[in-house]
Amino acid sequence: MAAAVTELELERRVMAAVKASAERGDPPLLQAAEAARCIREAPASAPGGLALSQALVTNLCFAHNTPAMWKLLDQAMLSRLVDPHHTLALLTPRVVPNRREQPEAYRLYLELLGRYAVAPVYPERMEKDMLAKSIDSAMQLSHRFGFQHLDFGHTVILFVLSLVNMLIDCILDDCGLPITSANEHGNRNDMNFNGKGRSLDRGDEHREHLRRKNILMSIEVVGKVTANKIVQVFLRLVNRNTPENFNCLLRKLHLIGALKKKNTLSPYNLLDSLIMNIQNVISTDYQLDRKRLLGVPVSIQPCSSAVYSIFGAGKGSCWIPFDMFMENTMDGRHLHAISSVEYLTELSKTLQVLNRATWQETFQALWISALRLVQRGPDASEGPFPRLDSRLCMLLAIIPLSIATIVKEEVGNLEGETTSVIRGQLVSSLQILRQFFGLLSPPPAAVHLANSAARKAAVVLSNLKNGSENMYSSFKDSPSIKAVGNMLHLIVEACITRNLIDTSAYFWPGYVIPLKESSPVQESPWPSLVEGSPLIELKDALMVTPASSVAELEKLYSFAVSGSPEEKLAASKILCGASLLRGWNIQEHVVQMVLKLLSTFLPLDSGPEGRYVQDMPMLHALVSGISSIDTVHILSMYGLVPEVASMLMPLCEIFGSLPPSDHRSCKFEEASVYSVFSCAFLSLLRFWKFHRPPIENALSRRGVSLWSELRLDFLLLLRNSHSSLKNLSNVTQSSIFKLDTPCQKPVYIDSFPKLRAWYFQNQACIASTLSSACSRTAVLHVANMILKIICHNKVPKGGVLSVNPQSTENSSTSSSPAGVQEDMCQWPTLPAWEILEAVPFVLEAVLTSCAHGRLSSRDLVTGLRDLADFLPASLAAIVSYLSAEVTRGIWKPVMLNGMDWPSPAATLPVVESEIKEVLAFAGVHINICPRPRSVMPMLPLPIAALISLSITVKMEEFSHLHGIIGQGIEICTTSSSWPSSQIIGALWSQKVRRWHDFIILTCSQSPFTQDNTAVAQLIRSCFSSFLGPLVDGRSCFVANRGVANLLGQTFDEKAHRLAVAPGFLYMRSCWLFPNNSFVCEEILEVVIERAHALANACSSDRPARLRSDCLPLSAASSLVEQIASLAATMLCHAGGMNLIRLLYEQIIPTLLLSGGKAKLGSAGQVCSIIEGYTLAYVLLFSGASIWGVGETSPAYTWIYTSKRQQVVDRHLEFMARVMEGNIVLGCGDTTWRSYVLCFVNLLVNFVPTWIPEVKLKTLQKLASGLQRWHEGDLALSLLERGGTKTVTSVVESLLQ
Repeated sequence: MAAAVTELELERRVMAAVKASAERGDPPLLQAAEAARCIREAPASAPGGLALSQALVTNLCFAHNTPAMWKLLDQAMLSRLVDPHHTLALLTPRVVPNRREQPEAYRLYLELLGRYAVAPVYPERMEKDMLAKSIDSAMQLSHRFGFQHLDFGHTVILFVLSLVNMLIDCILDDCGLPITSANEHGNRNDMNFNGKGRSLDRGDEHREHLRRKNILMSIEVVGKVTANKIVQVFLRLVNRNTPENFNCLLRKLHLIGALKKKNTLSPYNLLDSLIMNIQNVISTDYQLDRKRLLGVPVSIQPCSSAVYSIFGAGKGSCWIPFDMFMENTMDGRHLHAISSVEYLTELSKTLQVLNRATWQETFQALWISALRLVQRGPDASEGPFPRLDSRLCMLLAIIPLSIATIVKEEVGNLEGETTSVIRGQLVSSLQILRQFFGLLSPPPAAVHLANSAARKAAVVLSNLKNGSENMYSSFKDSPSIKAVGNMLHLIVEACITRNLIDTSAYFWPGYVIPLKESSPVQESPWPSLVEGSPLIELKDALMVTPASSVAELEKLYSFAVSGSPEEKLAASKILCGASLLRGWNIQEHVVQMVLKLLSTFLPLDSGPEGRYVQDMPMLHALVSGISSIDTVHILSMYGLVPEVASMLMPLCEIFGSLPPSDHRSCKFEEASVYSVFSCAFLSLLRFWKFHRPPIENALSRRGVSLWSELRLDFLLLLRNSHSSLKNLSNVTQSSIFKLDTPCQKPVYIDSFPKLRAWYFQNQACIASTLSSACSRTAVLHVANMILKIICHNKVPKGGVLSVNPQSTENSSTSSSPAGVQEDMCQWPTLPAWEILEAVPFVLEAVLTSCAHGRLSSRDLVTGLRDLADFLPASLAAIVSYLSAEVTRGIWKPVMLNGMDWPSPAATLPVVESEIKEVLAFAGVHINICPRPRSVMPMLPLPIAALISLSITVKMEEFSHLHGIIGQGIEICTTSSSWPSSQIIGALWSQKVRRWHDFIILTCSQSPFTQDNTAVAQLIRSCFSSFLGPLVDGRSCFVANRGVANLLGQTFDEKAHRLAVAPGFLYMRSCWLFPNNSFVCEEILEVVIERAHALANACSSDRPARLRSDCLPLSAASSLVEQIASLAATMLCHAGGMNLIRLLYEQIIPTLLLSGGKAKLGSAGQVCSIIEGYTLAYVLLFSGASIWGVGETSPAYTWIYTSKRQQVVDRHLEFMARVMEGNIVLGCGDTTWRSYVLCFVNLLVNFVPTWIPEVKLKTLQKLASGLQRWHEGDLALSLLERGGTKTVTSVVESLLQ
C-alpha cells in the first residue's frame, strides 16, 4: 500500500512540475527536464528514466491526453530522458485497445512508434536488466512466448516482434478480417479488436475519417519498421531461434495479401512493400564483398556455371568427392563401420550446399559417378577383391536408397508441392542420363538383366496398345516381346521398385527400343515358385536367378522357416545366391532375411547344443553364403559389419566348444562342426580385423595408436550403439533393417568366454615373444599331440619335437590327456578352441626347429598345411603369429633357391619391370629396390613360411581364405624393412597366373609404405592429372584432365597392360602412408603452389599484347574450389576425421605461424589473397566432408559429427587470439586477412549449423576483430547464427 501511495504521489508531483513549467512558457524539452528533476529528487526504487516514463504515460492515458503532453513525451524520448522502448511498451497496452475511442492518441502513438521502435539505447549493464524486466512486465512477453526468464537481447527482439504483430493484427481487425493468433495485445477480453460490444460515435465524421486514415498509417508504419535493417535482423533472429513465432507472422502476411484481393485498401504498394520486407528477412544472407577484397568483382557461381566447363578440371570437377568415395568403397580390404547409404546421404547434402546446386544436379552427379564406377570395373579382371556385383550394388541399391532418404527428409522439412518438385528433379536427372551413351553401355554380365528391364517396359506399352485390362501382366503372356536395354533401364527399375518414380518412365520418348531376333526369352523361375511349384525342383535355377519382388522372397522365406530340413537347406542357399548378389532392386530385403535367419541362433540359452547340430547344414549354408568376397563387401556397404559379427560370435562360441564327429580333415563344402566353426570364425576376423600385429607396429600415421579401433570390444560397442540408435530414430538404416527385439539387446564380450579367452591369448602372443612356460599342462599336451602328427617321420632319427620345457632330444613326449587318441596318424577329436589355444606353441616349436635345421622347410610348410586342412580356423592363428614374428626382426632371412624354398627367379624381373611401369604411368618415378639385392632372393623365415603356405592352398578355397592370408602378407610387407613385395608378387604370379593384374597392382602399393618421396610424387601427380600440369609456374589447361584422367581405367584393354591412374593408386594406397602429417603438409604445399599459379595466370604485369590470355578472377575463384575439393577429398581418405582434427588444430595454425623465406604471403598481393582464399576453402571443405553441413543422423553423429564442436571451437579461438594480438603471425597480413574473411564467410553461408556449437566468448572476440577490420556486416552475420546465446550480443551491437 505504501508503495502504491508513493507511486501516486510521484505521478502527482511530476504533473505539478510539468504544469508549473508550462505556465512559465517553457518549451516541451524544458518541461521534460523539470519532470526528470522531480523524479531524481524523489526517493524512488526504480531508475529515474523508468519512473519518469511510467509517470508520464500514466497521466497521458488518458487523464491528461493533450497534444502538449504528447509533445513533452516526444521530447523526453528524443533526449533519452526516458527510454523509448520502455515508453512504447507502456503505451502499447493502453493505447491500442482504445484506438477507436481515441483515434487521435492512436495516431500520435503510431508516429512515436515509427520514430523510436529501434532507437539506440545506452544503459549500463545493471540498468539493462531492469529495463528488460520492465518491458517484459509491461508487454507480458514471458507469458506470451513461454519463457521463464528473458535477458535484454531476447526482450528487445520479442518486443519488436510484438509491435509488428500488434500492428498487423490491428490492420486485419480494422479491415474486418479475423485475427489468427491468440493472447496477442488487444485480443483479450478487455481489449476489443473486432469493435463489438462498444458504441462508437459514428456521427463524428472527423473522427471516423481519422480512424480510416489510421489504418493506412498503420500499414505505412509497419512497413517503415520492417524495412529497417535492424528490425530485419531482429526478425531474422526470431526466425533462426524460434521459427514457430516467425511462422505465425508469415500466416498473418497471407491474410494481408487477402486485403488486396478484396480491394479493401487502395495503396497496394504499401502492402507489397510490407510483404517484401518480411520476405527479405528469410532470403537475406551475407555475401563477402569480394570487390573490396580482390580489387574486382568475383562472384562464386554454382557448379553448373560455364566457368567450370571452360577452366580447370571441367564441369563435373566439383563432384569429385562422389567418385573418390565410391572408388574407396570398392576396396574390399576395408570394411566400414557405417552404412554407405548413410554416408552417401550426408555427402550428397554436403555437396549440394557447397556447390550451390539443385537436387537435380546433385542426383545427376550421383548417377554419373556410379556409372563411371561401373565402367572402371571390367568384368574380365580377376582376383580376390569385390567385382562387378559390388559396383552394381552401389549404382542400383545404395544410391537409390540414399536418394529415397533425401526425398523423405525434404518432403518432411517442407510442405505443399515439395513432394512433386523434388521427385520431378529426380526424374529430370534420370532423363538427362540418356545423353551419356558411353556410360550407359552395360557390362557383359549385366546385358541380360538390362534387356529384361527394357522388356518389362515394352510389355506394359504393348498391353496398353492392345487394350489389355492388366497393363502389368506377366512376361509369360507376352513371350515374343523383346527390347534392348542399357544401364538406364536398370536404374529406372531400381527407382520404381523403391517408389521414387512411377511407371510413367516407360513412356519417355525412345525409352523402349524393340529387339527383333528369334532366340527364346529365358523366363524367371520365381513366378513358378510363387504359383506353388516344388522348391527342390527349382533350386538350381533359383540360385542363379535373382528374385524380382518382395513377394517372391517372402515365399522363399516361408520355406526357410517352416519347411522340411531339405527345403530349409535349399532356401538358405538360394537366399545367399544370386538374389543376395544381384537382386539390387530388393537387395536390402534379402539382406534382412538372411540376418533374420542368422538371428534365430543368437540367444545362447535358447536351447540345448543339439539344436545347433541339428540345424548345422542350414547354418553352414548361411555362413558359407555370406563369406564370399562380394557378399562380405555388400554387407559392409550396408553398414552391417558389427551386426553380422555379433551374430557370428555365438556360433563360434557353440561350435568351437563341440568336438568333431571323426578324425577327418575339414572340408569347406561339407557341413561339419569344424567347417561351420571355421567359416564363422574366419568371417568374423575378416569383418573386423582384430588379429593385427603388436601395438607398437600398429601406430597410425599421426603417431597415435589405431589399436582402439581394432579391438573386439570396440566392435561390440559399435554394434550396441547402432542398436540403441535404431530404437531412438527413424534413420535410413533403421527403416531398412528391422530385426527382432532379441537382436537389439546389448552384446558383451563376457557373453562368449571361449572367444574372449582366445582373443586375449592371441593379443598376448602377438604383443610379445611366446614363452614355453604355461600353467595349463593340457594346452601343452594338445600342442605336443599336434606336433607328433604334423612332424611324424619328418625329424631326424632320435629327435622328437616338443613344447615341454623338460623334454630333451632323447626323451619321449609326455603322456597324452584322457580322451586324446594315441595314434600318430589321427588328429585328436578335440573342440576347436582347445586346438586354437595350442597352435601358437606348435608354431613356435616348428619355426624354431626349422631355423636351427632340425626341420626342413618343406616339412614345415607341409605340416602347417596339414594343420590348416584339419582345422581351417587355425589359419588365423598361423597368420597372426607369423606376421607378429616378422615385426620383431629377430629371424634370419632364408634363401629362395627353389629347393628348400620356392624360387621367384623366373618371374621376378618381369614383376619388377611391370611394377615400375605401373608407378611410372601414375607419375611416380622411384627405385623400387633402394638397397642392392643379393644374387639369391631372400626373405625372413616367417614371411617365407607364410608365402609358401599361401601358394599351397587350393584355388577353390583361396578366395575364401585370402581375406585372412592377404592381411597377414600385407602386414609382413609393410612391417618388414626387407624389400619383400616384389618377391611375394613373383611367387604368387607363378601360382595364380590369371590374377596377374591384381598381384602387380597390390605390389605397386608397397613403395608408399616407407618412402615419402613416392608419396609426394603420387600426390602431385593426382593434382596434375585432375587440374592439368604446371608449366613455368602457371596452370596449363590440357584436354586430358578431370575425373576420368584422375581415376582412369584399371585395365587398358587396347594396350593389354595394367594402366593405373594416379587417383586410383592413391585411393588404394593412402591407408598405407607411413606419416599422415607429411601427407597433409605435402597436399597443402601443392595447394599453395596451385594458388600461386592461379595468381600468375591472373597477373596483369605482362605486356599489353599478352594480357588477352589472362585468367579472369571469376574463373580463378572457381578454380580455387576445384583445388580445395580435390585436396579435401584426398585428406579425408588419407586420415579420416583424425587427420581433419589435426588439420584444424595444428597443421593450418602452424602453417600460418611459420616464417622464413617460404612463408605465406611473401609472393605478392594477388598471390597472398588467393593463398588465404584457398587455405580457407580446403579447411572448410575438409571439415564439411567429414562432419556434414547440417543436422546428421544419430549414427553418423555418433561416429563423425560428435567431434566437430571441440575442433571448430579451438580453431576459431586461435583466430580470435591472433586478431586480439595475443599471437604473432609468421605469414603476411594480406594472406591472414583473406584467410579469416573467407573462412568466416564460408562458415556463415555454408555451415551455419556449426556456429552455435562455438563458445560465446570465442564468437564475441572474433566478431570484435572483424569489426576492427571494418567488417561489421560479416561480424553481425556470424553472431546472428550463434544461436540463442548470441542474441544479446547482436542486439547490443545494433542498438549502441
